[in-house]
Amino acid sequence: MAKKILIAEDHEMSRILLRDVLQYHGYEIIEATNGEEAIKEAGAHLPDLIFMDIQMPVMGGYAAIKALKSDDKTKHIKIVALTSFAMIGDKEKSLAARADYYIPKPIDTVQLPIMVAEWLKE
Repeated sequence: MAKKILIAEDHEMSRILLRDVLQYHGYEIIEATNGEEAIKEAGAHLPDLIFMDIQMPVMGGYAAIKALKSDDKTKHIKIVALTSFAMIGDKEKSLAARADYYIPKPIDTVQLPIMVAEWLKE
């Protein structure tokens, strides 16, 4: 059975890039365009990994990560914080929000499947 990955990203091109690379490597993809949708989809599908953009409308990534990590149903899910405005302190803020990993954009699509496999211990 394929591992499930939730991509929470409001920019369509970034979401498509992640989806296409990860689907090519055999992962089942679930998508959300804001933090509120991400929480709903994570609860419904219980993915193995979540890519969470930090800057999103409706509910941002930090708030969504905190909510997911505070819920007994979803707290075990590994979360990768993503940001295209990588600034000093972003990694620390992401980890303080309880993200498991942090990667700045643009994402290295060659390294991505290697990192995902390591995070999921495949």
